[in-house]
Amino acid sequence: MSQPESAVADAQAGGRSGQEPLAKLAKRYGLRRAIARPRFPVYLRQLWQRRHFILTYATSRNVSKYSSSALGQLWQVLTPLLNAGIYYVMFGVVLGGRDGIENYPAFLLTGMFIFTYTQRTVTAGAKSISGNLSMIRALHFPRASLPLAYTIQELQQLAISMGVLLTIVWATGEWPTLYWLMIPVVLLLQTMFNVGMGLVVARLGAQMRDLNQLLPFISRTWLYASGVFFSIQDKVVGKAGLPQWVADAMYLNPAASYIEWMREILIGTHNPGYGHHPPATVVLSCVFWAVFALGFGFWYFWRSEERYGRG
Repeated sequence: MSQPESAVADAQAGGRSGQEPLAKLAKRYGLRRAIARPRFPVYLRQLWQRRHFILTYATSRNVSKYSSSALGQLWQVLTPLLNAGIYYVMFGVVLGGRDGIENYPAFLLTGMFIFTYTQRTVTAGAKSISGNLSMIRALHFPRASLPLAYTIQELQQLAISMGVLLTIVWATGEWPTLYWLMIPVVLLLQTMFNVGMGLVVARLGAQMRDLNQLLPFISRTWLYASGVFFSIQDKVVGKAGLPQWVADAMYLNPAASYIEWMREILIGTHNPGYGHHPPATVVLSCVFWAVFALGFGFWYFWRSEERYGRG
């Protein structure tokens, strides 16, 4: 009788002693669970081996997302533009957010497009596991493939939005400079952060079904705290009279850091306070959040790999 057959016979008999636990029995025969969490380096290698699936899945979701609407992929650009138009009237004109900012349209759109990229990635990541339970239960693959695919999907949409943003920035009087070559660097760091955050909320969303109800309130608070509609330095220190450390703390917010660095790159020609040289604290904040979120996000998600899709 072969070893697997002996193990099955022992299991059916309750072990040779009649009392031997199945876990101990499996260990004695060198058996392991069919879907066990692999070691972390092996897990990362499995993800890399499925990179074509991740990219194809993300692209197919982008194509199908607006396939039933009349304007199709144009909604990828129209949605943030329409939101920006409403925010321009409310926060820029009515509440005076544009005071002291010469090129407020470019200022606002930069903040909107950069923040929306992170906001949509986090929102989609929270549903990436709970919304794909049938596929998770039917197929064996690294579950991190799903939040990664959702991040790539949002990155593909951002590529279109950035084309529109650069056109508007140029049309409002900001000429391209060599500093624009830093745009991919900022977006790379932001993407690293988004991947990590997407993995974290993916695990939380799989375990806490109420998270999807809380996310709109969390993201709205995050939006207001990130200086999307106003200059943090001007409103917090100049108008509100709060200490400088309050503004510095707000700039350490990852969304605010990526927005501020992108604004320094794009609208530093004619705007006071922006001169293509972001504060060192902003740059360090961008790098720190990218590295920390990516590393922690992968580790945190991997720790619960074998529990996704159960229950």
